[in-house]
Amino acid sequence: MVRALGLAQLTMIGVGAIIGAGIFSLAGAVARDTAGPAVLISFLIAGIASLFAAFAYAEFAGMVPRAGSSYTYCAAVLGEVVGWIVGWDLLLEYTAIVAAVAIGMSGYVGFLLDSFGIRIPAWALGAPGTGTGHRVDLVAVLICLAVAWLLTRGTRASARVETVLTAVKIAIVLVIVIVGFTKVDMANLHPFAPFGVSGAFAGASTVFFAVFGYDALSTAAEESVDAQRQLPKAMLLALGISMTLYVLATIVLTGIQRYTDINAASGFSSAFATVGLNGLANVIAVGAVIGITTVTFSFMMGASRIGYALSRDGLLPKGFSRLHPRRKIPARATWTIGVVSAAVAGVFPIGEVAELINIGVLMAFVLVSGAVVVLRRTKPDLKRTFRCPAVPVIPILSILFSVWLMVYLDWQTWVRMGAWLVIGLIMYTTYGYRNSRRINPGGSVEWEKETV
Repeated sequence: MVRALGLAQLTMIGVGAIIGAGIFSLAGAVARDTAGPAVLISFLIAGIASLFAAFAYAEFAGMVPRAGSSYTYCAAVLGEVVGWIVGWDLLLEYTAIVAAVAIGMSGYVGFLLDSFGIRIPAWALGAPGTGTGHRVDLVAVLICLAVAWLLTRGTRASARVETVLTAVKIAIVLVIVIVGFTKVDMANLHPFAPFGVSGAFAGASTVFFAVFGYDALSTAAEESVDAQRQLPKAMLLALGISMTLYVLATIVLTGIQRYTDINAASGFSSAFATVGLNGLANVIAVGAVIGITTVTFSFMMGASRIGYALSRDGLLPKGFSRLHPRRKIPARATWTIGVVSAAVAGVFPIGEVAELINIGVLMAFVLVSGAVVVLRRTKPDLKRTFRCPAVPVIPILSILFSVWLMVYLDWQTWVRMGAWLVIGLIMYTTYGYRNSRRINPGGSVEWEKETV
């Protein structure tokens, strides 16, 4: 692959992955139905849990600068079977994230088109069961396919687009915060937690996928300049910038409009329209579309790189690790993720997709945090360009927070995840184990000898 990503671009990819549907769509849905104004607390809880895990990811990113993220880290420390489980899990989660944020974007596209008098047919407005006459979310489908096309243009070109779009998105969020604070009515923030403390915790388990984009960032290690030093910095910078914007934006959203009146599909645009700022509402809708595009970019890139890493190690068919001869990107893996995410986005509602995402991500956090503790004990003298502070306290807190948030997810989510993992184990025993380059002679594992 081509090493074309510096610290600024990596940080932008991280911010692009974190800020998107979580702030523009999911925040409104959680505030209205789950947490009320305490959605602020939901984001803070999710952010703290994410920060603890970020320290673990940053340590591994400095030691194992390879494509694959959590899969690579866990396989190197805990063994191939655990690595495969995490990789298989993240393939589903990243693909689902792409679908979820595309669904979130379609709501703002609909708001924007309505403001210009353009109506999308009812059958194309959403997944079955999300509204009268809905059959498929056509806008979300087209978004997924368009991002797949962009990613196949090459790392350098697509990263430039990502950097510009993320800068525009940050500018839009800053406008929301600055202008929004002048319209906040403190009366709208009372009662602060109408659904109780449990509502804030349940909200945290739902919005969690909106605060961990640095995981997708780590999949770009083999396309980064000086990845061992730059990746840990970019991860923590991206999380810090994003959490600051999340906190300020949620105060604005629930302060401008009473939580019961928030439009879940286009929260900020609808809120600003209710206070007479229709022009700004349209600008926000454009910003939301741009912002959510950067999330689909980051996570589709991440999913394709995980598929690439699994295939390179022999756990998936070789076609997924085949690079485009000129652009040097895994085009087949990218288009596969694009098509599958488009199918999911077209027929599933965002709430179900979001919960499925979170349980898989939290499981990966548990394993990566545990792997840091194991490696500190087994190989304490390894060179680390970044060291997770207060080991084992921080990794243990990460594990506890993650398990705690998993408890708040619906039992159906656990069943779906269990079924996916069973399918993955069947695939590993029938294909992956027999073709693994880690286990079988002739495997390319030199990088493991040089690092962990």
